[in-house]
Amino acid sequence: MKITRTARFKKAWKELTEEEKDLARKALRNLVTDLRYLALRVKKMQGVEHIWEARVSRSLRMTFEIEGDTIVLRNIGRHDETLERP
Repeated sequence: MKITRTARFKKAWKELTEEEKDLARKALRNLVTDLRYLALRVKKMQGVEHIWEARVSRSLRMTFEIEGDTIVLRNIGRHDETLERP
């Protein structure tokens, strides 16, 4: 699968610490390799069509869409804030 990033994702990425970015890179590698990778806990978001969420760490989440063979990264950040604006 390929990955593309929205402007919102790029902006949110800049706000992460280096440690958080390292965790996110690992999560992204796992996401591209296997969407069902257990630690990611990927699930479809309720109340929002076509948007998925994945766990980066205990407190970090990322949201994305799947368009064909491309994962479109939408947002990343703290759990509640990120899921409020997927």
